[in-house]
Amino acid sequence: MNYILLGPPGAGKGTQAKKIVEKFSIVHLSTGDMFRQAKQSDKAIASLMEAGKLIPDDVVVNMVKNRLKKDDVKNGFLLDGFPRTLNQAVELDKMLKTENIKIDAVFSIIIDNDEAVRRISGRRMCECGASFHVDFLPPKVKDLCDYCKKKLFQRADDKEEVVKERLKVYDAQTKPLIDYYTKAGLLVDIDGSQSESAVFDQISKFIANKK
Repeated sequence: MNYILLGPPGAGKGTQAKKIVEKFSIVHLSTGDMFRQAKQSDKAIASLMEAGKLIPDDVVVNMVKNRLKKDDVKNGFLLDGFPRTLNQAVELDKMLKTENIKIDAVFSIIIDNDEAVRRISGRRMCECGASFHVDFLPPKVKDLCDYCKKKLFQRADDKEEVVKERLKVYDAQTKPLIDYYTKAGLLVDIDGSQSESAVFDQISKFIANKK
């Protein structure tokens, strides 16, 4: 079983992806994880990410192409964060056709922009790896980590102005994928405004019925 997960920043794709791969024993292919790893050694990718811009298609396509060649994806995978543009979708189709792989469904998690901004800009991080949210998971003492007591910080790409830029990019370049996959008969709309468990229940029921 092979699936694609779409949705704007803040839709909860990462959270849902973890639940999906754990329950259905498939591989999580996250371009976000690939980018964060590359960011450590590639200044160009780092600057694009911090500004909320998309990574060039050729760079992303090559990353995914190399990942799909590994043996662990043969029993199924979930693509999270790719494709993000029509060009990437076309290139993905070419890759999959060459390998005789088909996508079973494309889940599109839907939330409005105001909610996306609230979810992302409220995140706070600590050097120790702990994470908090000013609304959903606030620390016991404002701006201090519950565990190591160090000062919390906001990631550069979580700042409100950057989040709004990321949403503009999504609207311009990623939403056309909705039409693309609708025409292909693969799109499944998921209401992302509900709780994490309710969102996961929607996805799980579809996959269970598809098996």
